[in-house]
Amino acid sequence: MQNYWFIFCNGSLLLKKKADGTYTIPYGDKPEGIEADGDVLDITPMSDGKQVKTFNIVEPVTDCYCYEMCGLRQSFYKLSHPLYLKAGKCQELLYWNHNTQYCGVCGSPMVFHTSISKRCTKCGNEVWPQLATAIIVLISHGDKLLLVHARNFKSDFYGLVAGFVETGETLEEAVIREVREETSIVIKNIRYYASQPWPYPCGLMVGFYADYDSGELKLQRSELTCGGWFEKDNLPTIPEKLSLARILIDHWLEEKEK
Repeated sequence: MQNYWFIFCNGSLLLKKKADGTYTIPYGDKPEGIEADGDVLDITPMSDGKQVKTFNIVEPVTDCYCYEMCGLRQSFYKLSHPLYLKAGKCQELLYWNHNTQYCGVCGSPMVFHTSISKRCTKCGNEVWPQLATAIIVLISHGDKLLLVHARNFKSDFYGLVAGFVETGETLEEAVIREVREETSIVIKNIRYYASQPWPYPCGLMVGFYADYDSGELKLQRSELTCGGWFEKDNLPTIPEKLSLARILIDHWLEEKEK
């Protein structure tokens, strides 16, 4: 059967090299000699109706010139945007499948009930994939924006204030709380801009803009190593283009150029 085959090994994705030097996802019959480590999952089709399957493998494919293993983040720069987004969904569902092998209520094995739900073989408990929702906000103060470096960043780039939404609060309340906790400032004029799937491993980023209102900038040192107000012509290293943080920053810069 003809399918797109999204094949992962330890977080890396198998890409197929095309004759023109570009990349795609293997399509057609299952790639010969590549065996699944665990379940082969059926994923919602592409927008053109092409079927999609995904699975994990134990060892990376390194012995074929037509294939290349690539980290999911790096695949953003090599795949078409629809294929990159579908790869993210595939990895999220593989992660969910791996982490829901047993029932959280009684400990019995879970089996698929639908393509995106499982049911306990003993007590009937049902589970679905869950998203960890986070907000991210670009705060402007006149001609400056607030950029921060979080302790969990792996390089020297500066990003935006962000954090997970807590139970019982709205997205806007989460924006206000995270900004207050991490910077001690008060913001106003909160406005939604866009959202983005963030499959690292299973998130949804919701992006906002806001304006500085009052307060002195005092960073939460347990979360942030440094930060400050920056003008458009004096920016530090900023996030990669695949991230919603970069989309927010680029849009702010475009508005400043008008």
